[in-house]
Amino acid sequence: MSRRRTIAVLTAVGTLIGVLGTSSASAHPRPPADASEVVHWNQVATSTLGAIPGPDGGAPPAFAINMGIVQGAVFDAVNAIGPKKYRSYVLHQRTGSKASVDAAVATAAYDVLSSLVSSAPERVPFLTRAALLGTLSTERDASLDAIHHGSSKRQGIRIGHAAARAMLEEREGDGRFGASAWVSDTRVGHWQPLIVNGAPALDPTPWAGNVTPFTLRSTSQFRSAPPPALDSAQWATEFNEVKLLGRATGSTRTEMQTYIAKWWQSPSVFSWNEVSRQLIQRTHLGAADSARLLALQNLSGADAAINCWNDKYHFDFWRPWNAIPRAADDGNDATAPDPTWTALITAPYPEWVSGHNCLDTANTTVMRAFFGDDPVGGPFDITSVAANPGGAAVRSFDTFSEPLSELIEARIWAGLHYRSADVAGQLLGRNVANYAMVHYLKPVHR
Repeated sequence: MSRRRTIAVLTAVGTLIGVLGTSSASAHPRPPADASEVVHWNQVATSTLGAIPGPDGGAPPAFAINMGIVQGAVFDAVNAIGPKKYRSYVLHQRTGSKASVDAAVATAAYDVLSSLVSSAPERVPFLTRAALLGTLSTERDASLDAIHHGSSKRQGIRIGHAAARAMLEEREGDGRFGASAWVSDTRVGHWQPLIVNGAPALDPTPWAGNVTPFTLRSTSQFRSAPPPALDSAQWATEFNEVKLLGRATGSTRTEMQTYIAKWWQSPSVFSWNEVSRQLIQRTHLGAADSARLLALQNLSGADAAINCWNDKYHFDFWRPWNAIPRAADDGNDATAPDPTWTALITAPYPEWVSGHNCLDTANTTVMRAFFGDDPVGGPFDITSVAANPGGAAVRSFDTFSEPLSELIEARIWAGLHYRSADVAGQLLGRNVANYAMVHYLKPVHR
């Protein structure tokens, strides 16, 4: 992996000046530290956490929550060096300006990641756990070996340890891996899991909606409006739209729409951290501001996942594959049942609201605040890690609005969601991110 260690100058300008503007520590501030190690360890984090099996922390909401833990610690480690630039997240300790930022980043990220891997449920195969821990140790050693031995390195390591310890203590007993509170309800309008190989396909992380939030006051702070009434014209319109476009075979969906629906199965954490790494490097964002971007982005993504999963189990709304075969029971003359209907793509949890739209919008709301809707330097790329999307894995977008608009359609084409669930998910994600940016990691003005 290439590690460019040239000193960069901060050029990106946030659009929320009062919230996202940088602060000056003196009349002659030092150039910002290079962000290469921040970028590198963000990629290590996504690769590591994404390799954990779904029930044990790799499923989309748990992936987002774990990334919030990592990036919050990395931010605190960088922000603790020298004059305070931003409000801390949980670490209140500080160290001198000469402490190595790279050592702090590598140490904080390694400590948190190794703890998350080590503490994952025992279901994680020993060889998988050992391989991940071995790779993390190799990455840490490579990062630290590249730094000159001396007091600067030692100070950086110490503050990195402190940041990780503070974050892990903050998240202890936060509700991860708790028991499921879901109770089956067979009434009309309620979700029922699909039966796969003779057993119900259940949510691998039903606890996500009860995890202590990172920035929100509660797990339901931005409770979504309820789904359309089943006897309404809106319900009939959205029901018939997904019925036509979202079925596995025989739909009115085009080949390109099928490809896009499958392409968007890639986890949000992979997609938007990849884009942030591109834009950090393109705009030469310094280490402190890059760490803050990634912290706000991933703390917002984590809280969007938490609030979204709380909504899912609060409303317990049925998926299209529940609703379409039972349409004769919904009390709406404009809907008709099809007992043979199956979706192109399925998911093992309730429908309302769209998780992908929650997470993607939370991420992009933060990124827009840093880079604008039309990022400097042209298009950005997103690499889908979805299995067999049926086309190119890498696609380019000119603005953040473009993929968000497409995502609403993609979830309908997949047969996963009704249109208003996608729109409501984007509203939730936007509200969470805006709240986080207003209340957390704000500039310290001197």
